[in-house]
Amino acid sequence: MKIGELSGRTGVPTRLLRYYEEQDLLHPDRGENGYRSYGEAAVRDVQQIRGLLDSGLTTEMIRAILPYLSGPDEIVLPAEHLTPETASLLEGHIDRIQARIDCLARNRDRLSAYLAAVRPDRAAPPSSPRR
Repeated sequence: MKIGELSGRTGVPTRLLRYYEEQDLLHPDRGENGYRSYGEAAVRDVQQIRGLLDSGLTTEMIRAILPYLSGPDEIVLPAEHLTPETASLLEGHIDRIQARIDCLARNRDRLSAYLAAVRPDRAAPPSSPRR
């Protein structure tokens, strides 16, 4: 399929698809006319790239783990292929995620406490789950 069809099937603009190629995340074939040609697997790859980017991973991290993705919920990275650099990237990202979780939890608790102080009849306890 051409880049326009891949864009239509994934909802990702062609400009971003070209960027993914520049970042070595997508590897289309090229026809004699120079047009990109994507296989069926590119749809899944683009969806995985989008999901990983949305979760906060950088293109560098995605490039390191993309070859080992077996689906949207599973990374199959044999221990012998995990380089110290990739492990360090992933550990750093885990630390950043945890810092954001901690910050969000503090903010939630502060806002809940504020609401409880100014509107005691309508505020939920800070530790209750939100939906």
